[in-house]
Amino acid sequence: MSFRPQVQKLAALTGHRDCVYALAGTAGQDTFYSAGADGLVAAWSVTTPEQDGELVAKVENSVYALRHLPDRNLLVLGHNFQGIQVIDLAEKKLAYATALPPAAIFDLAYSEARQRLYVALGDGTLAVLRAPDFKVETLVRLSGKSLRCLALHEERNELAVGGSDWQVRILDTNSLQVKYVIEGATNSVFTAGYSPDGRYLLTAGRDAHLRIWEVAAGYREHRTLVAHMFTINHLTFSPDGALLATCSMDKSIKLWDARSWELLRVVDRARHAGHGTSVNKLFWPGRQNRLVSCSDDRSLAVWQLGAE
Repeated sequence: MSFRPQVQKLAALTGHRDCVYALAGTAGQDTFYSAGADGLVAAWSVTTPEQDGELVAKVENSVYALRHLPDRNLLVLGHNFQGIQVIDLAEKKLAYATALPPAAIFDLAYSEARQRLYVALGDGTLAVLRAPDFKVETLVRLSGKSLRCLALHEERNELAVGGSDWQVRILDTNSLQVKYVIEGATNSVFTAGYSPDGRYLLTAGRDAHLRIWEVAAGYREHRTLVAHMFTINHLTFSPDGALLATCSMDKSIKLWDARSWELLRVVDRARHAGHGTSVNKLFWPGRQNRLVSCSDDRSLAVWQLGAE
């Protein structure tokens, strides 16, 4: 029998004026960041979540994607139609701005080893930026539909790219050539993530199925779970690799055993005073066994996980 975590809502974080789409931070650090349709970028404390958020930036357009670069104390914002902006968190000012094709940015991935930022665009383009100056190195058109999610496997030099064409492409990060095309989803793929041990790639999206692929076997299908009632917006592993969390348009968060794939806990409005509308993103701070979520209901929630 797997350990079933108890879940308690510690705090509801309010201040955003519209849907909250993006969360970012670094496991082990106290501060995490949120952004969304109101163009506000806020910083919050995971250890004192009852405190008000701090405004980091205000931008003109919706922000769908955030990426924290802790070594440089930078926060990358992916805009709706405006390219990327990079905020210096110490100075709270714009450090870099890079124009990209005029399409929404749905995800950002950062390779520490390669010093590259990968940007998934709504016109089907993957943009690769050099991290030192955030200048465009190359643009690769992968699809006629939106690219929605990115996941990096640094050891294998592979980048998984999921999209609205129902496919997941595995690219070689050296050549940017497509090594594998994973088919199986019956609708748009919105989220992808490698397990911490690198053995599995997990993908999910509009068809509400969680699909698990064996990396070393050429991304052969390992397992498929009907995980939610509606679109799965995001999946993410706990820093210790023990738990997987998924969130959905069905307003729920689900916690899974990351080894057996057993469902351990459903976090929703009825049972835990959860979100009232679509849950869009999750973030594990890696401190005090906490999980953060954000929603179309304009709020964030901080959850405490404990032993049953």
